Amino acid sequence: MTEVARKPPHETLDAQLVRYWEREAARFDELSMRASFGWIGRLYARKAQRALEKAERSRAKEIARGRLPATAQAGAGAEDDSPG
Repeated sequence: MTEVARKPPHETLDAQLVRYWEREAARFDELSMRASFGWIGRLYARKAQRALEKAERSRAKEIARGRLPATAQAGAGAEDDSPG
């Protein structure tokens, strides 16, 4: 009875934003692939890139809080050292 049940830490807005912007980036990538005109495809590709940048900013905040390991960075090129 003296043992206190420890609640997991609440999910931060930044953690939610990481998932949201990654989903949006995937959606924009799909739209850019299916675009009928090149300029529309490029527009969606730019939107996808901006969404990934926003996700990375929120991911960096989560890493700074200690909620994610430093290896969780999506844009880190050090993770893929294996030859092609």
